Amino acid sequence: MIDHEVVVVGAGFSGIGMGIALRRHGLRDFVLLDARADVGGVWLVNTYPGVAVDIPSASYSFSFEPNPDWSRVFAPGAELKAYADRCVAKYGLRPHLRLGTRVERADWDEDARLWRLTTSSGPLTARFLITANGVLHQPKRPDIPGLDTFAGRVVHTAEWDDSLDLTGRRVAVIGTGASALQAVPRIARRAGHLHVFQRTPIWVAPKPDFRMPAWARTLFRRVPVTQRLVRAVTNAVVELFLVTGVTQYRRFPFLVGVIEGVCRRHLRRQVPEPELRAALTPSYGFGCKRPSMSNSYFPAFRRPNVTLVTSGIARVTPSGVETVDGASHAFDTLVLGTGFKVIEPDNLPPYPVRGADGVDLGEHWARHRYQAYEGTSVPQAPNLWMLMGPYAFTGYSWFGMIEYQSTHILRCLTEARRRGATRVQISPEANARFFRSMLRRSSRTALNRPACAGSNSYYVDAAGDTPLLRPTSTLQALRRSRRFDLDDYRFSA
Repeated sequence: MIDHEVVVVGAGFSGIGMGIALRRHGLRDFVLLDARADVGGVWLVNTYPGVAVDIPSASYSFSFEPNPDWSRVFAPGAELKAYADRCVAKYGLRPHLRLGTRVERADWDEDARLWRLTTSSGPLTARFLITANGVLHQPKRPDIPGLDTFAGRVVHTAEWDDSLDLTGRRVAVIGTGASALQAVPRIARRAGHLHVFQRTPIWVAPKPDFRMPAWARTLFRRVPVTQRLVRAVTNAVVELFLVTGVTQYRRFPFLVGVIEGVCRRHLRRQVPEPELRAALTPSYGFGCKRPSMSNSYFPAFRRPNVTLVTSGIARVTPSGVETVDGASHAFDTLVLGTGFKVIEPDNLPPYPVRGADGVDLGEHWARHRYQAYEGTSVPQAPNLWMLMGPYAFTGYSWFGMIEYQSTHILRCLTEARRRGATRVQISPEANARFFRSMLRRSSRTALNRPACAGSNSYYVDAAGDTPLLRPTSTLQALRRSRRFDLDDYRFSA
């Protein structure tokens, strides 16, 4: 007895997009599981000050569901959560939701040809399993001696407490990644004094953000093609500099040079003080780490109540931080802007997955390197697809990845139905072929140049590979999802 034909794990935008695709193709016997009490994924839990999308909202949305009502070019986080709610309601996903249900493990039953899930709400079986957990869902705490001894308040940006009042308080932020970049300017306005502990500076480009005028929103609503044109333009710009410039670095190195020049001029305009500017200037090349955009991050460090600390942290004490130069910094609130676990054994996958012959997927990847055919399926796990597997994300909008991956998965499910197949498995040969192509292409990216040494990039895993990034354009990935050879899979009834 099978509970559901398809189980999708995750009710963030990946799970929502997969659910919409299933319903649009007539598949109704599925559920969306999520450990949280509501939908939205990172946009449900990330509520830190200043949280917003970091690519234009016209691109950070489903191509088939444009939103004419974004308040800004780069919408704040609350609007992304509202957009998730709107998609769930419009496409009839509420009956499929099983919220407050945490998946604890998944085991493949070869005899029954189904997945057995152990969840916080009890056992569940599925013919086909789709993981839509994403990667940015497990906050990463820094490995700093004494962190647990701090006597004041500690909060991670991904676990923000909305009741926390920082007005007049002595605050420290550890980390200068994308989340900290958004939070620091807002915290600086309220704190009595703010220390920012920086290990590695971040490349920051000017942010062409402004409030969307009412006439533009009306135009988008009444003439939808105008918003699609805006989306096409923002897509092209993002693809050119953040995808082509990085993934095709050896062919177009000047693109990285252009954007580095833009970032350096932005920093010079906003920080005239040579010493401070030098401290905020990355020593690695653009594209080695995730860059970002901001018009308020650099000016925050010119405020009299903000101190940038570039000395390494030796330890956290009950009253603050001691740095390796012997200095002590006292504060009463510690904000961890240290991001998320990404390509790590306990995050991808985030729970034990045992496939054919009892192979543990996380352990298999740790021994044999992260790899997945077209970023979505592995020979060791029949009837399983990932919406964010190794070499899935092109570096462009997350929604582009969701749409091309769901297209791939639906082709497989449709073919399985056509053949009456109860077991679908990617062949080892096809998986190996794709992995070789990814390694070959990855060697040409900006991530594999000497300028990336010392960047502390989460793009690079323990094996020295870059499985977080698919070194192709989003258009190429979408085309592949529509044209890959179904004979790469083995269908059996």
